[in-house]
Amino acid sequence: MEKWWEGTNEMVGLYWRSGSSLTHSPRIEHHHQIKTQSQFTVARCPSTVDTHSLMHNIAVLRVSSHHLTPPINLRHVAGMWNPRALSAPLAVLLLHSLLALVSAQRSAWNTLDGSVRGPPLVVARGGFSGIFPDSSDGAYNLAVITCGPDVYIWCDVQLTKDGVGICQPELNLANSTDISATYPNKTKTYMVNGAPISGYFSLDYTMKELGNQILTQGVLSRSSRFDGNAFQILTVDDLVTLNQKPKGIWLNIQHNAFYAQHNLSMRNFVLSAARRIVFSYISSPEVDFLRGISTRFNPKTTKLVLRFMSQDDVEPSTNQTYGSLLKNLTFIKTFASGILVPKGYIWPVDATLYLQPHTSLVSDAHKAGLEVFASDFVNDVPFSFNYSFDPLAEYLQFVDNGEFSVDGVLSDFPITPFEAIAYGEVSPNRLVVFVLVPWNGVVRAVRSYVHTLHEDATNAGGIYVDFDQRISCSNPPWAALYADQIQIGSRCCFSHVGTNATEQDKILIISKYGASGDYPACTDLAYNKAIADGVDVLDCPVQMSKDGTPFCLNSIDLIESTTVTQSKFSNLAIIIPEIKSVSGIYAFNLTWNDIKNLTCKSEKVLNPKFKNAGNLLTLSDFLSLAKNQTSLSGVSIIVENAAYLAEKQGLSVIDAVINALSKAGYDKGGSQKVYIQSTNSSVLLKFKEKTSYKLVYKIDETVGDAANAAVEDIKNFASAVVVSKDSVFASNSKFLIYNTKTAPTLNAANLSVFVETFSNEFVSQAWDFFSDATIEINSYVNADGVKIDGIITDFPKTADRYRRNKCLNLGANKPVYMDPVQPGGLYGLITSGYLPPAEAPLPPLTESEVAEPPLPSVAKLAPAPASGPSAGTKAPPGNAQPKTAVCFFFSTLAVFIASLLLL
Repeated sequence: MEKWWEGTNEMVGLYWRSGSSLTHSPRIEHHHQIKTQSQFTVARCPSTVDTHSLMHNIAVLRVSSHHLTPPINLRHVAGMWNPRALSAPLAVLLLHSLLALVSAQRSAWNTLDGSVRGPPLVVARGGFSGIFPDSSDGAYNLAVITCGPDVYIWCDVQLTKDGVGICQPELNLANSTDISATYPNKTKTYMVNGAPISGYFSLDYTMKELGNQILTQGVLSRSSRFDGNAFQILTVDDLVTLNQKPKGIWLNIQHNAFYAQHNLSMRNFVLSAARRIVFSYISSPEVDFLRGISTRFNPKTTKLVLRFMSQDDVEPSTNQTYGSLLKNLTFIKTFASGILVPKGYIWPVDATLYLQPHTSLVSDAHKAGLEVFASDFVNDVPFSFNYSFDPLAEYLQFVDNGEFSVDGVLSDFPITPFEAIAYGEVSPNRLVVFVLVPWNGVVRAVRSYVHTLHEDATNAGGIYVDFDQRISCSNPPWAALYADQIQIGSRCCFSHVGTNATEQDKILIISKYGASGDYPACTDLAYNKAIADGVDVLDCPVQMSKDGTPFCLNSIDLIESTTVTQSKFSNLAIIIPEIKSVSGIYAFNLTWNDIKNLTCKSEKVLNPKFKNAGNLLTLSDFLSLAKNQTSLSGVSIIVENAAYLAEKQGLSVIDAVINALSKAGYDKGGSQKVYIQSTNSSVLLKFKEKTSYKLVYKIDETVGDAANAAVEDIKNFASAVVVSKDSVFASNSKFLIYNTKTAPTLNAANLSVFVETFSNEFVSQAWDFFSDATIEINSYVNADGVKIDGIITDFPKTADRYRRNKCLNLGANKPVYMDPVQPGGLYGLITSGYLPPAEAPLPPLTESEVAEPPLPSVAKLAPAPASGPSAGTKAPPGNAQPKTAVCFFFSTLAVFIASLLLL
């Protein structure tokens, strides 16, 4: 079999024919190794090389790449030719072939330009306005710091009295600055799009008068602690002097007509600014404005984009609704390169916030030659229940749905779309092509074309095409035209990752009452959803019914998870100080038949379709379900209140669990592990006496460390520990402030560390995680000096997707947005007057907190009346503080109000 080129991981060897045999020349010099994009592999041929044979054997060489096709002999593309007749068109053909090969190997994007331009754009609206005040230098710089230099920054342009363009999100400066403090009682009212608006307007002040105004956070549900950083209003010209340089600048001209009514020309400003600054995109909702400047901009440099408002809003130039304009895309193409639409234009939702089938807008616009950009992306307002409060899932729906991809997204939290669409590394894959051509003018003839290919390909994601100086192999001299360091197969972190993608991280995913973020806790629906979503360990908090049936439920108090107060058992509410200080209706006062017919409920599940869905399972049913799932690596059985149940109710939850596990065959070993979890050390000691299951101790306090004696005590009865997120990263007012010593101390003792609870809802996360559950998981899993063995989550799908993303384990090649956040990073940027009150350091876990009295014997009680309460209960004294495991639920009202504040 003929072999013309040979490659190793570092070098290229050149072969040629010598008669009928294949000869390798030891005299070929390898001047460069394939290492970086600035280094090229060049093989210089000795003067004795038969150039005629070489020209018949031009090949594309694959070097150290399992992603690419086998080496391709370009003679099959270009045919056989006489080397001395090789022309510039043929060289062009070869380069086209190379680029076609590269394009086929890249991950496909269903954007307008497909793989030519690369992934969709990420445009940071007002910078990283989800954290810092909109359009502040802090917001703009943070966008580049967290996302890298490929992010575009967005500026909503307003005009001052003296015609200076400033970046401010709204006409009314009162919503984003402290201007009312500087100019009290100076509000004015103007008609804007036919409606009166009162406030402070930039056109009433010169730039000098606005120069000292301080930017503030305009969204009430976001932190206002950076209002004290004295961020000043930026001019458009200030954008080019930012410390962090973005990929490009996107100007949005929202109110051209309004300013024209007041003798200020947005057109003149934009054209003047464009002579000083290169703008990548200019958008406006006004057709006439874009048509008026369309002839003044080269679309290869600056693209014009028509911004669509609500479908029933009227575009002032044409007097048509935006919904009507959408039907005339060919007209829009005459003056614009693209359209910017609210995301609901593409994936609409119904009145109950459920996704409807996608529209044909993207495909229709692409057919008309228009790019499509989607707006209104924020991490802290749920758009549809289909996304389970996971913003990354929403972005993926728009760029990786298998049918189409938008060409860019406009976001207040740009780091999240970068996770979805940006490349995670410079690929180690290399393609090298050598094309030997006569030097006499041919290389010069294709030089400009090569440079054009180089520019276009680099913009497409990094295809580097260049040519060598002349090589004297014979007379006339020959030149080697080649391409090297082609970035193909570069990794998108979360896009183009199938459901069966290989796990890149072995972090254990443990459910929190099943997928209780989507369905009521511990129901059949929650458990089946957790299994489908990739959970490793399925959990069951065991409660005991009055007739001794163990079943799964997150609380011993039925009020928390069922509608028992609306049933005939509502009169069974009592206070049990040993359990909680308020009244409850307890599982041990109802039989299993009573309990299983109750309607489940969840204050956490905001999805109205499923708030009361699902059925509870007995422990036996739970174990049968789990046993039949080959994807599960184990089950976690949680046992609490064992002492009270034994002594006061005559129920042995420990024996009930052991018997159920035995009947299910778990005592005989197998592929699934059994984890027994409890906050009570005596419970775990009892299981240690009777079983060989893996024992897990839960620390139910927030601690900053663990005393040596406490750790040694834990090791006597457990091999793993559950801690809260705040016991790993201490926080104050939702800002991370420092790494605790808790996890490192437990790591040093060879105790596995499981952390809880990871949720998708932004209200459950510190500000440092940018309202993004994926960033939170990544920061705990990859925290410096901390080893986390498992995460406990009520949304297993988010965690499973995280560990399958292709940007893990890249070392120095991982993208900046996959770096874990550093505790204290944001907190350290808060000025002294805006800092939250200081809090005492977290206390360490002590030995006395671990030690528990031995479990009492199971009492023998006389049978009580059916479904009747136990007698003799008393209210706790005023200062009683019973030790309870607190379950935190997010109030439907709180999240709803937070959402309204963002609208």
